[in-house]
Amino acid sequence: MRPEKVIIYNLFPLLAGKFAEWKKHMERARTMGFNWIFVNPVQRTGASGSLYSIADYFEFNPLFVDEKGRKGAADQLRDAIRAAERFGLRVMTDLVLNHCAVDSELLKRHPAWFAWEGRGKVEHPFAMQNGKKVVWYDLAKFDHRNSSDKEGLFRYWVEVVEFLVKLGFKGMRCDAAYQVPRSFWERLIAETKQRHPDVLFFAETLGSPPDLTRKTAASGFDYIFNSSKWWDFTSPWLLEQYALTREIAPSISFPETHDTERLCEELGGDIDGMKQRYLFSALFSAGVMMPIGFEFGFRKRLHVVKTRPADWEQTEVNLSSFIARVNGIKTANSIFQEDAPTSVLSHDNPNVLLLWKASTRTEQESLFILNKDIRGKQNFRAESLQRFLQAGAPAVDISPEYPLDYIPQPFSYDLRPGQGIVLVAARDRFPEE
Repeated sequence: MRPEKVIIYNLFPLLAGKFAEWKKHMERARTMGFNWIFVNPVQRTGASGSLYSIADYFEFNPLFVDEKGRKGAADQLRDAIRAAERFGLRVMTDLVLNHCAVDSELLKRHPAWFAWEGRGKVEHPFAMQNGKKVVWYDLAKFDHRNSSDKEGLFRYWVEVVEFLVKLGFKGMRCDAAYQVPRSFWERLIAETKQRHPDVLFFAETLGSPPDLTRKTAASGFDYIFNSSKWWDFTSPWLLEQYALTREIAPSISFPETHDTERLCEELGGDIDGMKQRYLFSALFSAGVMMPIGFEFGFRKRLHVVKTRPADWEQTEVNLSSFIARVNGIKTANSIFQEDAPTSVLSHDNPNVLLLWKASTRTEQESLFILNKDIRGKQNFRAESLQRFLQAGAPAVDISPEYPLDYIPQPFSYDLRPGQGIVLVAARDRFPEE
């Protein structure tokens, strides 16, 4: 069962603090119109302290546990998840099965599960960043392809997923999903859904080539993450990638993540730019994800080792009401809850993006007019906006800011810096047989 919408608030646990402290952040997420909470790994880490260097998948990171509490760690987490559910939120977490902590007991107990470089040296995951090879020496790589004990390794991950589901998690964000064989995902997802049909799987595929992303998406994932954050609103690559996977698995956009710089820092504090990017992220694809602190213009990057609750920033920025209006648009209009056929339309001003979408599930159609320029005004003019639409019904402005009561013809408008105009219309229904 897929929820009507996927609007995700990333509650980064190192910033949010102990399980008992999560409720206030979840309540804030609810008021902004989010319906999912994503928490990064909460299991016990190895010596490096990285959230993604997990030493024991069935124990909890002591940073999140109230040692003086009357309940144990598992029940403290369950209480936090129940609080989210009372707010109408479902909770997902990371499923990190490409690697574990290099100092995990798993290496001693099950050496056949790992990739080895020879002479007892375990293989470390790596990535190419700006042409340089970056190796994570605190991680040991599982060998899902060539392990002599594939079945034992697979059954272990079934147990991990069961453990997470029993804690109350309803979604698994599968870290570096493209680095794990498709056959593994197909089996794990199918077995899980047989027992828990409401549990969703989200593939993290950033950095994956488009053809590999397509293959990963086809492994049974409910959603994948796209790369729209890095789009310049002009180059063709995003819509090309979007077309490759659109009919296989819907995607999720984001203005920033824990793996990127804070957008507010990138933009030098430009609030118009932050609004522009959140609006685009929310309306471009089926789902959207936003990390904790974006609403307040936080500028300190989230760190998987070093971040602490003391890093909470005091700012004069509060985009909560704007984000709530954008999420409300997404919630109220099914066209923004799917990866629909999408095209960039030509017009006279190259500094303005004109994006057309048409739902395949309803009669809804949309035009999104976005000022690419976050520093200055840009004029958009058209003899008739209706000519860009297939709809018979007139377009209605549902923009989060400065909505127009009516759409004049000819249409001429000076877009404020970064401003987006969101128009929707209904196509004619075919007569019933």
